[in-house]
Amino acid sequence: MADDTLTLTLDSGGDVVIKLRPDLAPGHVERIRQLAQDGFYDGVVFHRVIPGFMAQGGDPTGTGMGGSKLPDLKAEFSREPHVRGVCSMARAMNPNSANSQFFICFDDATFLDGQYTVWGEVTSGMEHVDALPKGEPPKTPGKILKATIS
Repeated sequence: MADDTLTLTLDSGGDVVIKLRPDLAPGHVERIRQLAQDGFYDGVVFHRVIPGFMAQGGDPTGTGMGGSKLPDLKAEFSREPHVRGVCSMARAMNPNSANSQFFICFDDATFLDGQYTVWGEVTSGMEHVDALPKGEPPKTPGKILKATIS
């Protein structure tokens, strides 16, 4: 299928290649594609990076409180486990509040299963995610230089 890969070029000098999973979350994958093609993620930081858990980004304000101008998404929860390299959407308390923020799991976080929408998995470049500056927020957050769909 066309447009099945998202590449995040990080300021750490590496590409993170993510296989999109429209079979699990067609609406969320469409949103990620649209935002990436619009340049929305270019220059956006990872504002919450917790060792052993996950790296969260996708907020243009860098605060964890922002999102895109598009409407929030309806939850597309699945049985797909939250394990190392899995990409899932962040949200507020409301299950239908995902918008543009996402996270990449460093380690197994199966306690999130069925509560957050999995939309992709890292196929290469996980070492660049591992190298992101840690913190909530990090003093000097890691940044997505460019997000491209291929």
